[in-house]
Amino acid sequence: MVTLNGNSLTFSEVKKVLYDRDKVHFSEDSMKRVEESRKAVEKIVSEERIVYGITTGFGKFSDVLIGKEDVEELQLNLIRSHACGVGDPFPEIVSRAMVLLRANALLKGFSGVRPVVMERLLDLINAGIHPVIPQQGSLGASGDLAPLSHLALVLIGEGEVFYKGKRTSAIDALTKEDIFPISLTAKEGLALINGTQAMTAMGVIAYLEAEKLAYQAELISAVTVEGLRGIIDVFDEDIQIVRGYREQAETAERIRRFLSDSRLTTKQGEIRVQDAYSIRCIPQVHGASWQALNYVKEKLEIEMNAATDNPLLFDNGEKVLSGGNFHGQPIALAMDFLAIAVAELANISERRIERLVNPQLNDLPPFLSPEPGLQSGAMIMQYVAASLVSENKTLAHPASVDSIPSSANQEDHVSMGTIASRHAYQIIQNTRRVLAIEAICSLQAAETRGKEKMATATRELLEEARKIVPFIEHDRVFSKDIEKMADWLKTQTMNFAEKKKNKTKA
Repeated sequence: MVTLNGNSLTFSEVKKVLYDRDKVHFSEDSMKRVEESRKAVEKIVSEERIVYGITTGFGKFSDVLIGKEDVEELQLNLIRSHACGVGDPFPEIVSRAMVLLRANALLKGFSGVRPVVMERLLDLINAGIHPVIPQQGSLGASGDLAPLSHLALVLIGEGEVFYKGKRTSAIDALTKEDIFPISLTAKEGLALINGTQAMTAMGVIAYLEAEKLAYQAELISAVTVEGLRGIIDVFDEDIQIVRGYREQAETAERIRRFLSDSRLTTKQGEIRVQDAYSIRCIPQVHGASWQALNYVKEKLEIEMNAATDNPLLFDNGEKVLSGGNFHGQPIALAMDFLAIAVAELANISERRIERLVNPQLNDLPPFLSPEPGLQSGAMIMQYVAASLVSENKTLAHPASVDSIPSSANQEDHVSMGTIASRHAYQIIQNTRRVLAIEAICSLQAAETRGKEKMATATRELLEEARKIVPFIEHDRVFSKDIEKMADWLKTQTMNFAEKKKNKTKA
């Protein structure tokens, strides 16, 4: 059971809720804050004070006053009109994350929703009812209006959900779980949709997958070092210390440990004096990506516990402030950084693949073919990797440098943070396939040289991977191999690199 209080949600807890399907509930203190905040909204309505989004319209309509007899219709119209997202839905795990993060933000007690709204959000999580939310249509300010409107629809019994492996109507799923839809009252519709939870939820899932992938990239690259009989000296601790970057040093340390008992690595001058940059600079390049990942994690942890709607209520409603916490710029920049960092893991991986298959760059069978000429071996796998990294370069163009005015120029600068998070996620999927290709090629090369000479850690990877993709003895449809390897990397709950890291800590 994970307890939400609006202030201290961690990545560890998020993983428990998302992947282990832990139940959630709210702390007593957080619900007290919600109740006090709600009283403030009701007082504003009864006194007919002019407060944005409570007794006024939205966006450019902020100057239109709404009578207290119409505040409920105002909220319902808001949700229905703003639920205009398009395109394929977010992955179900992202939808689950979105509900979790929106609930946590509202529990901070600055948004003015009723306790029943919190209860329904947690009901969705605990019952495994996940809104179907189209991916496209958010500018990332004022928050993720369109995506979160599709989430809010489910609370009122409209829209669609993912439930028990099927896509169905919200009311059908709610009925089966004995969950009653609610009618939104003053401020509640706005509080539900004026936030950054779509980009943040997508960002959280992207980060968790990228972190795992970064560890796997290190172990796969270690196998490539063996397959190419690479020079181990470049991972020496002294080289890393004088540069001064902790992440670079940590990457080099993990690779040293992976290869500590390998008989396939060489010393400088033994076969060659220097390796190419894609081998020699693994700590520097992978380490720089780790720096970016650490930055992204820090920003996401802040945003997961942030109040991001508008207006916000302070001092029991005596102080109601309209601001811009819904603006997604911090996450937009972080997602662009994540996209670039992961794209670089693919870039350097593709160069290592080239060195594994190019007969002019190694002493292995050309293209790792079992019968060069008659059989093409891994020749076109390198083409696929090159195509994926080229696509990544297009996707890595920063979304955050773009902005376009909306709401009759009232909202004249937006973040495009949700686009940034979606692009980062797509880059991660592409990069995993590139690393899958490197894994296939590096394992083929190392096994060709003699698996008995491989390090303990890399041989363990070989033995497990061979259950997924066998040794190449004859040309076959390698598309299946690539997808199987990529799926295997994605579904590993504890990858080999993390195991080695944990052993190191012990």
